[in-house]
Amino acid sequence: MRNLLLFVLFLIGLFYVRRALRRSVGGRGGIGGKGNDAAGAAPEAPRKMLDAEQMVACAHCGLHVPESEGVRGNGEFYCSDEHRRLGVRR
Repeated sequence: MRNLLLFVLFLIGLFYVRRALRRSVGGRGGIGGKGNDAAGAAPEAPRKMLDAEQMVACAHCGLHVPESEGVRGNGEFYCSDEHRRLGVRR
């Protein structure tokens, strides 16, 4: 029973040591992780931030849609051609 308890404590300690090593390497894998493979492949490139697009409210229904997906007409912004045709709701 004592040996089993020591083995479990050893596994818990090993877990925390591996976790600390992975953090110190910068999250690239460390011991047995998902770092560079044996073929020497380059690390994954960082993700690029996407440009945010302005959301504009439809003059007819009030729905907010990306500016590139809507239509303009009569000096107003609309979510679809049908709402542009119907005009501003009063």
